[in-house]
Amino acid sequence: MDTAHDLLVELAARHAYADLGALAPRVLGEREGERVADVCEFGQRLLSLDAEDFAAEARAVPAELRRRARNCHMPQTPREQPRGALATLVPAYGLLLEVIAVRWRRRELSPMTAAVHIAAEYLPLLAFEPALGHAGDPAAWPAGLAAPGSRFGVIGDRECDHTRAEQSAVNRTLRVAAEPGEGWRAYFDRQHSQVAGALATCVARCRAPCAAMDWVAAPDRADLAARAKVALAFADTPLVRLRHAAPVGHGFGVPSAEEVLEAWERSRSALDKNPIGSTATRDDGFPLAGLPSLFSAVAAAPVAPATLLADISAHLSAMITE
Repeated sequence: MDTAHDLLVELAARHAYADLGALAPRVLGEREGERVADVCEFGQRLLSLDAEDFAAEARAVPAELRRRARNCHMPQTPREQPRGALATLVPAYGLLLEVIAVRWRRRELSPMTAAVHIAAEYLPLLAFEPALGHAGDPAAWPAGLAAPGSRFGVIGDRECDHTRAEQSAVNRTLRVAAEPGEGWRAYFDRQHSQVAGALATCVARCRAPCAAMDWVAAPDRADLAARAKVALAFADTPLVRLRHAAPVGHGFGVPSAEEVLEAWERSRSALDKNPIGSTATRDDGFPLAGLPSLFSAVAAAPVAPATLLADISAHLSAMITE
């Protein structure tokens, strides 16, 4: 490595956005360094999966990269447009896969398992997307969810297989679109992932089905149930459970690379019970081989690792060397 500029380019290639943003003004000068730091802040938000701020202004970032980030953005008000990740979760899952791969290469295994956990929480919504026509937008739920004979969102119903927390979340999701922005954001912080699991329970695990899923045509419902069942199973795999490692001393247990791979192999075996789950056993070239294939099968649509972080790093390298 010959020069300070070469060091900055290497930091960009490693997605070390925080370090690059801090060093750039010292090497490139204040004006150009601040432009680079602006792009680094944008990249760091994506790497940290800060979906609330994916649409934040970043003038030094090309419009195409900003547009792709907005596709993964979670709207902060009921009427915000575009709908981003509430319109479709496919771009967001592409970003999740890219983040998982980057964290794996950097051996940042705690944030990597956190990204896997996020993917598990919302995977049922990816399964429901073809039926809903959106990715679980509370402003666009089908009327059939609350049709006569449905127990969806009825708090305290003893025949419903939802937990009390899920019943509360489901009750809220049916009316949160009428709440102000503060209530909308609080709902997404605390309850939306529970709604995802509750929907999957309705279609795949309910022991006393009500009318909540009657809006899905019977042939489509069988396919949806199969994919939702795998989404629920993924959330209970050894890989996802790594996120819940017990505290050790004054910190938290961080799995080693070997422990992650071993947990994923056990997860693949656990999922390999049906044609959808068996896609996790494919060797698709991903660090956790089969994960993109599994997400694609659950989504009934191609879900591939994004190149958003890679393209941000390429843009940073061009800025540094121009």
